Amino acid sequence: MFLDIITKQVCGVCRGVGMFIRQESGRISKDDVEEKGVHDLVTYVDKTSEKRLKQELSSILPEAGFIAEESPNSKRADRYNWIIDPLDGTTNFIHGIPVFAISIALMDGDEVILGVVYEVIRDECFYAWKDSKAYLNGKAINVTPTTNIDNALFATGFPYTDFSKLSNYLEFFADLLVKSRGIRRLGSAATDLAYVACGRFDGFYEYGLSPWDVAAGSIIVKQAGGIVSDFSKQNNYIFGREIIATNEKLNNTFTSMIQQYFL
Repeated sequence: MFLDIITKQVCGVCRGVGMFIRQESGRISKDDVEEKGVHDLVTYVDKTSEKRLKQELSSILPEAGFIAEESPNSKRADRYNWIIDPLDGTTNFIHGIPVFAISIALMDGDEVILGVVYEVIRDECFYAWKDSKAYLNGKAINVTPTTNIDNALFATGFPYTDFSKLSNYLEFFADLLVKSRGIRRLGSAATDLAYVACGRFDGFYEYGLSPWDVAAGSIIVKQAGGIVSDFSKQNNYIFGREIIATNEKLNNTFTSMIQQYFL
């Protein structure tokens, strides 16, 4: 399998679907918004984008199945599966906040072997595949060399359905806010991870996430020289609903900090 060729094909698919998303941006009305659950929103743009992505990805790798946000009953394959979020940051999209992305990963069994995050408004395509460098629009990218928490800028997301760890989250948030250069909340985990990979953020953490939020971004961070784990410093971050992504120099200190509140 030529992962470099497949990854670049996926980038092309993302740019095509991203053009559709940009065209629809600003046209959404209240009547176009559905609630899948409490605070969990979807529009025709999400659904149409996912349908197009599945069609085009199937033509690239016909034997692959799907793990997709808007199609929970999609058929999974025994070996290869695409993990896709057609519009990560739907709430931003609905409210006209220009931070949302397409996130696509390919898994071989339990291993993510390629990832693409396309930040729609900025026309920025982040991508990597197994054993490659990480790239942004064709240029190699790397995580930051920051060594100290007090010089680091972090990203996170706020829980919107799972509030089981909210008190721990807020206590850690306050601690990190005091000890670091700051914390940002963009509203798109895929974008947060891509920004760690290219050095805009020094680290990212969140709980309550789904596989399609983190699968693509996680391999991009790793191939950019970063470390990705769950809060226990294990590898259950794709399906384990919690993730830490930092550069190597910050990882031990940051993980120890978060473990004081979540373990």
